[in-house]
Amino acid sequence: HLQSLGTEDRHLRFGQVATDEQIGHYVRHIHFERDKLFGIFDTQLQLVAMAHLAFSEDGLHTEFGVSVLAHQRGRGFGARLFEHAVVLGRNHLARSMTIHLARENQSMLAIVKKSGAAVRFEGSDVVADLHLPEDTLGTHLGALLDTQAAEWDYWFKARAHRLGQLWHGALPGTPR
Repeated sequence: HLQSLGTEDRHLRFGQVATDEQIGHYVRHIHFERDKLFGIFDTQLQLVAMAHLAFSEDGLHTEFGVSVLAHQRGRGFGARLFEHAVVLGRNHLARSMTIHLARENQSMLAIVKKSGAAVRFEGSDVVADLHLPEDTLGTHLGALLDTQAAEWDYWFKARAHRLGQLWHGALPGTPR
């Protein structure tokens, strides 16, 4: 997903036009045992939006990054992934979230301002700091329901995709 981003999208996601090599370095240094990655798939099972919630070693601080493919923008995917990240952070006992973004990323800037984050401008970058309230039974139940809904959504998309392949004879060994 990240390497499929165009020049402008890489700038919006990383604050610079990251090369494939830089993106590879970024991915190799994700702490999969503590960080959370989640995304949104289209009906062809292509990852069209992806978020990374990185946790500090002590788990009290998170950093959020998100990307949405250009042709999928304006559908609220970035906001939905941000809201999910806030709940995940809270439910994993983090107390704060930092979001680094390019000054030109007006959509994400509006999302973090709406959340109540403290926003500061540092040259061509924006840094937003959000206090995360404590988790509640409601945040845990909401996350459980969201996870179940996401799994069902993917399951239905996968089945529909497979049926479409069968219908069009695209699966190996299927008569045309």
